[in-house]
Parts: sequence; structure tokens; C-alpha cells
Amino acid sequence: MSSIRRLAGFLRPYWKWVIIAPLLMLVEVMMDLMQPRLLERIVDVGIGQLDMNVVVQTGALMVGIALLGVIGGVGCSVFAVKAAQALGADLRSGLFRKVQSLSFGNLDKLETGQLITRLTNDVTQVQEVVRMMLQILVRGPLMLIGSIVMAYLTSPKLALLLLLLGPLVAGLIILIVKRATPMYVKVQAYLDGLNTVMQESLAGMRVVKAFVRSDHEKDRFGATNDVLTDQSIRVAQLLAIAGPGIMLFINLGVVAVLWAGGILVNRGTMRVGEILAFVNYLSIALREMVMVGMMLMQVSRAQASAERIAEVLDSEPEVQNRPDAIDGFAPQGRVVFEHVTFNYDGEESEPVLRDVTFVAEPGQTVAILGTTGSGKSSLVHLIPRFYDVNEGRVTVDDVDVRDIDKMALRRNIGVALQETVLFSGTVRDNIRYGRPGATDEEVIAAAKAAQAHDFITGLPDGYDTVLGQRGVNLSGGQKQRIAIARALITQPAVLILDDSTSAVDVETEVKIQEALERLMDNRTSFVIAQRISTVLNADKILVLDEGGIAAEGTHRELLASSPIYREIYDSQLGNGVMAYV
Repeated sequence: MSSIRRLAGFLRPYWKWVIIAPLLMLVEVMMDLMQPRLLERIVDVGIGQLDMNVVVQTGALMVGIALLGVIGGVGCSVFAVKAAQALGADLRSGLFRKVQSLSFGNLDKLETGQLITRLTNDVTQVQEVVRMMLQILVRGPLMLIGSIVMAYLTSPKLALLLLLLGPLVAGLIILIVKRATPMYVKVQAYLDGLNTVMQESLAGMRVVKAFVRSDHEKDRFGATNDVLTDQSIRVAQLLAIAGPGIMLFINLGVVAVLWAGGILVNRGTMRVGEILAFVNYLSIALREMVMVGMMLMQVSRAQASAERIAEVLDSEPEVQNRPDAIDGFAPQGRVVFEHVTFNYDGEESEPVLRDVTFVAEPGQTVAILGTTGSGKSSLVHLIPRFYDVNEGRVTVDDVDVRDIDKMALRRNIGVALQETVLFSGTVRDNIRYGRPGATDEEVIAAAKAAQAHDFITGLPDGYDTVLGQRGVNLSGGQKQRIAIARALITQPAVLILDDSTSAVDVETEVKIQEALERLMDNRTSFVIAQRISTVLNADKILVLDEGGIAAEGTHRELLASSPIYREIYDSQLGNGVMAYV
């Protein structure tokens, strides 16, 4: 309940709606509780004394009261829905903003499929419970207490039946809630699993088709779906059994009231109208006990969703600005690694980088080679502080990157990541993404430097061509060139190309390198490449092996001094055959 109470704090801006809804529900409850007593008056006074005026007047009053109750109920529903929907919108917005603020390390731990579930299904569960709490959870206790009081006022003797039936019904409800709550938690967990499988399958549909694994994915989805279905059926069966059981108690109570009431009527100590009124109050009391029980079960079910939402909201970015972080930063581009050691899980795993030390002067192109898993991408991710080092330090212009405001630092670093990500929108918007205020001329200049201008102008609408989801209507090489243009348009002091030309042909890659040499004059470039031909003219080449720098120097120096580099060179260019590491 603590998580739900905490999320309820999001209702604070809508406190007027939260107050008005229960007040209007109170109006409906009061009107509903008056109806049995008015029915009693019609039967005992109007019909019993053959007074049609009483029947007509009381009947008209019942209609008027019913209309007031409808107004109260509808008004409560309107304000409850407004408050719940506003809460849901703010929760989704808060979650999305929190996710945007998280570091790479946080996102490594929080799976994409789970984040989507928390932003959608979990938020829906919480907002639905809030709506129900403002309606049913307000109405239930009020009607329960009110009907018990009115039943006692109607007949203190018959009210003793409530002392017998009430605990029996309450005990049955508690038993059902205890059994159903953990079952609902499992349903939610299985639903998360189903959403994850569905998200993975849809996102990787092209891989599924390429490897002819449709049947496997159908089986995987079917197995998860079957587990969810079976658990949902078990919950439904429990509730299906519980419903008739509770109604049995209610009907037995009605029979007992009619039997005992009939005896009292025969004795002349009770009237028929009072029996009808009491039966109504008894039914209301027992029915509302059931509603409150079911509502508490829904609250328990939503608790799991609230905890998952709170987990994201409580997450603190692993990379944070220091209180005195430098925000006015315009570096020349001198990057230094000083005895840097880094791993992704603190002390819990082996270091990805070990005691890495090197210097990149302004205007230099530093190439990074190494086998898969040697730490190439991890190294360049430390420069813009996507992660923080565990030991040592990384400096830009002799300033520790941890002393620089993250936004100020990253505005001066252009990055084309290993995985090319494009957004729905136009080609122009995607290139401008890193610098929204860039002019059309700057967009075109960046595209030309990335060797993307020619194929862009060949698209149906040129730079205004709308890309499909993740740029699906472009080839891998085209997407990479747009990503490079996006990095170049920021006019960074430091440029990082993380294997960002792997899908580009050799001729185009040479043209990109020539353009970069002109554009990045007096700027520092880090280039991770699989093709050694990409790095032959680099000012400095770092050869990584098992997280450490195995060799450092120019192409000629490394050919003479580094067996690892010479082996890579011979495997790709030594026999005149181009290959990949």
C-alpha cells in the first residue's frame, strides 16, 4: 500500500476533483439509503391505510431523491475519471522523464520491454484503482455503515441477524481475497512476460523471417500465453465460485428476515413495510461488504504495478552532475585517459578496461582496433560520460569529465553509435536531431560530408522524405551515413565514430574519411573500425586486447613493433584480400 500511497501524491494538483468526487458520492449514498424508508411509508401508511395521497406524494419524493442520487453518482464518476486520467497522464509523463534522465547503466538493468509495460499496463492498473477508490471504495464503506445504522433503526431485533451473517460473509470475503491476491500478482507477472515476448518478436521480426523461426516464435508466444490464460482462468474460477457462495448467504439472510419478520408481524410488533425496508438494508449491507472485498483485492493487484512504477521513479542516474559542475565549457579537444579501469557492475564483475592510459591531442584522429569484447565501445563511452570510470580519470582539456556538466560536455562531443538509431520523421529532422537550430545549408553540408547527400536527393521527397520506424525504408549503409551527418552537424570538438561505417562500401568510406579530415581540422576524432584500411592514416592507433592497450602508435610503428596489429593487417590486407576482424 505504501507504493500506492506514494503514487497518490501525483493527485495533489487535482485535489479539488479528489474532494468533490467523494462528496458527490455521499449525496448518492444518502439518497439511496432514504429509499427503503420511503418504501416502508408507502406500504405501511399509503397502502395500509388506503391513503393514495401518501402513495403519490411519497412516490414523487422517491423519484426526486432518485434523480438527486443519479446526479451525485454521475458527478462522482465524472470527477473520479478526470482525477484518475490526470494521474495516469502525469505518471506516464513522470516515468518518461525519469527514463530520459537515467544513465546507460540504469538502462542496462531495466529491460526495454519492462519499461514499456510500466509506462502502459502498470500505469493503467494504478489509475483504474484510483478511479475505483474514489467511487466504489467511497461508496462501499458509506453504504455499509449507513445501511447497518438504518437497519438497526428500522428493527433493533432483526438487526441481530447482521451480527450473525456479517462475520460469515466477511470471513468468506477475507478467505477469497487472501487466495486471489497472490494469484492476481502472478497474472500481472505473466502479463509482463507476454509483453516482453511480444515486444522482442515484433522488434526482431526481420531476424525471425531471415532465420525461418516463425514457428519457434509462435510456440514461444503460445507457451507464455497459455501460462497467462491458465492463471487467469484459475482466478476467474475462484471468483465464479465465490459469487454464488456469497449470494447464498445473502439469500439465507433474506429468508431469515422474512421468517422472523413474519412472526413479529403476526404478533403485531412489526409492520410489513418495516420488513421490506429491513430486507433492503440487509441486502445493501452484505452486497457492499462484497464490493469492498473485491475492491481491496484490486488494490492488492495494483500494488505490484505501483511497486514497479515506484522502482523506476526511485532510480537515481548512476552518472550525476557534481554540485559545482562546470556548465560553460568550450574545449579544444585534448582527451587524456589516466590509468582508467572500468566495469559495468562495480566490483561484482571483471573489469572491461584495465589501467588504460593514453593522450589524444586536439586535431588528432585516434583509431581503436581490437577483437570483439576487447572494450573498444566501452572506452569511447567514457568520454561523454555515458558511464563513469571505477578507477583513474578521463579528462578533456585537462578537466576531469566528472567535473563538467553532462549536457555541456555532450554538446561538445558528436557521437555516431555502433547501433544506428533513426526516429520517425523526415531525413532533415533526423540529421538536425543533435542541433535543432541548424540551417538547411548546414544540414546539406553535414550530409555531403557523410556522403549521404546524393542518395538523399534521390529519395521521393529528398530531405523531406518521411522515414519509417527506425529508418526501415533505408539500407544499413544509408542509415549509418545519416547518423554520421547527425553527429557532424553539432560541430563537436570531439567526434566519436563507433564502428559507424561497417555497412558502408570501401569507396564511400574513403570519401567519408577525406571529408572528415577537412571538417575535423583542429578537432579530435575517435574511430572504432573493423576494417584496418579505415585507420591506416590515423595519427594514433590503439590496439586493445582483453581490456588493456596492447600496442599504441602509427600504422608504420605498429607494423614494426606489434605482433597483434601485424596479424590483423596480414589477415585483411597482407594477401590483397579484404576481410573483417
